[in-house]
Amino acid sequence: MDGTASPLIRARSPVARLLGIKGNPGDALFDRLTGFFALFLVVLLAAMAVAMAKSAMPTFRTFGFGFVTGAIWDPLRQTFGALPFVYGTVVSSVLALVLAVPVSLGVAIYLSELAPLRLRQPLGFLVELLAAVPSVVYGLWGVFVLAPWLRSSVEPALARTLGFLPLFQGPHQGFGMLAGGIVLAIMVVPTVSSVSREVLSAVPHSLREGALALGATRWEAVRLAVLPYARSGLVGAVLLGLGRALGETMAVTMVIGNRAEISSSLFAPSYTMASVLANEFTEATGELHLSALAEIGFLLFVVTVLLNVIARLLVGKTRREPDGGRA
Repeated sequence: MDGTASPLIRARSPVARLLGIKGNPGDALFDRLTGFFALFLVVLLAAMAVAMAKSAMPTFRTFGFGFVTGAIWDPLRQTFGALPFVYGTVVSSVLALVLAVPVSLGVAIYLSELAPLRLRQPLGFLVELLAAVPSVVYGLWGVFVLAPWLRSSVEPALARTLGFLPLFQGPHQGFGMLAGGIVLAIMVVPTVSSVSREVLSAVPHSLREGALALGATRWEAVRLAVLPYARSGLVGAVLLGLGRALGETMAVTMVIGNRAEISSSLFAPSYTMASVLANEFTEATGELHLSALAEIGFLLFVVTVLLNVIARLLVGKTRREPDGGRA
């Protein structure tokens, strides 16, 4: 072994010694090359943020923080307020989570705790396959199937039963916040369920066995032993789904109605930050209009990155800590 290794050590070139490479030069080169690729992605992300922030400076200098709180978006009069888009983005994403999280957690619990072994992989594959469907397909389904169904059946039923609430008042158009939230919920389900399933699979089997040995039922073992352990990871999965909902563009644009108004009714059309970027960027000719769109993109970029970072930290916390995600 010494006779084989010594020629490799002696083969180190003066360049390797100059660069401070120790050990096998090939390993050191591979380490530096992969490190460069990782650093390049970080630099690319920072460069995108800087470019959008620079483009948004004219709007920030003109409107200041009033850009976020302003409710008027009028390119003809050079008046720009992003509040309707922020409102539409937040409400549609929260509505999507309200609809998607119970379904996603139910799917994750069934596949990780209750489903027969022969069904777990096929069912998990089918659920994750929803994430591979192009968003424009969801949008077309929303236009031709979901919106007419909401207009003729769901919205009238909600108005009859819950019409005393402002959420379910107004004309039944089919296209609006409710349609956008439902489409987003369907698109969020595979993300939340797959991450939640991974988090639940990381729970030690000893917790389940201990709960069952003490006389707990399957549901009690999941509720009292598994879910508390995986709490922070499940929260991270929900935040990842929220990041997915915030950034979705095409499907929501096709069904949400695209009207820059703030309404308390889920039946009313609305607008999202991603939708206004897709609809108006190609038509924006004035410098201030382009700057306003760039600032919206920058805000969406920052919020999405922060949510994903927090979600990844919470998911990783479940795996690292011996007591799981419990505080």
